[in-house]
Amino acid sequence: MVSGGLQKVLPFLGLLLAMVLWGSSFVAMKYSFQGMHPLLVILGRMVVAALCFLPCIRSFTRMGVRRHHLLPILAMCLCEPCCYFLFESAALLYTSASQAAMITIMLPLLVALSAGVVLGEMLSVRTVIGFMLAIGGGLWLGQGGTSTPSAPNPVLGNFLEFMAMICATGYTILMKRLSKELHPFFLTGIQAFAGALFFLPVLLFVEVEVSVLPAGSLYAVLYLGSVVSVGAYGLYNFGISRIPASQAVAFVNLIPVFSMVFGFLLLGERLTFWQWVACGLVFIGVGVSQDIVFPQTEARVA
Repeated sequence: MVSGGLQKVLPFLGLLLAMVLWGSSFVAMKYSFQGMHPLLVILGRMVVAALCFLPCIRSFTRMGVRRHHLLPILAMCLCEPCCYFLFESAALLYTSASQAAMITIMLPLLVALSAGVVLGEMLSVRTVIGFMLAIGGGLWLGQGGTSTPSAPNPVLGNFLEFMAMICATGYTILMKRLSKELHPFFLTGIQAFAGALFFLPVLLFVEVEVSVLPAGSLYAVLYLGSVVSVGAYGLYNFGISRIPASQAVAFVNLIPVFSMVFGFLLLGERLTFWQWVACGLVFIGVGVSQDIVFPQTEARVA
């Protein structure tokens, strides 16, 4: 049996680990694009994820899906992974992994506003303050982003990543509603199968020569499909199902931090002293926004 205190902490730990994995995914995707067509990378990622869920098919048929679930599930999968990955793969052709990760700081406010309208969730003053601290740190963190040969059009790329965040907002709201009646693990599996089917026609337009595919890109696809698409999404969906969507999504502000750290460790990128300070500000902002760190106040804002 899991103690009550641990049960309260688990969603937050799951969300934190999900952000670590998603932070690494920007670096892995950017790296894999060097040797494979972006859409082929996404297809491979979705197929690997679907294969990971294949042994669970029998249990999925007993999840109690009803007719009224079908349209929300379809809309959720259309938002993410389908449209989300179309926008994100295009974005990473024009901007850097770290700049694309920076755009994710817009997601918490988009979800918070949507959750207030659709789910009726209320934001505490402390949560709003935490959001602003985290977003301020994220903006500060991205001030050093510049145009490079690997990021030829950051403005276009960042706009495409913003469109991906619009899709992620719809996905988060629909996931929150569906997880009240359906298990998060089941919903994660449905995403994987839907994504594999959606991107399968890519094979009609992209020539694939397995013998010339770089091993590094293939390893990156395996990592993205198994560890990120299964692990990160599963952990995120678990967290979303246990705490308010507007609170859980605050963790997204950590993605740029982890992305830059992985860029530092794996790609040799260097962070300035003030960028490390900005990373700390993001962590503080996320901590302030969470009930698990600070006692809940009575003041509320719509």
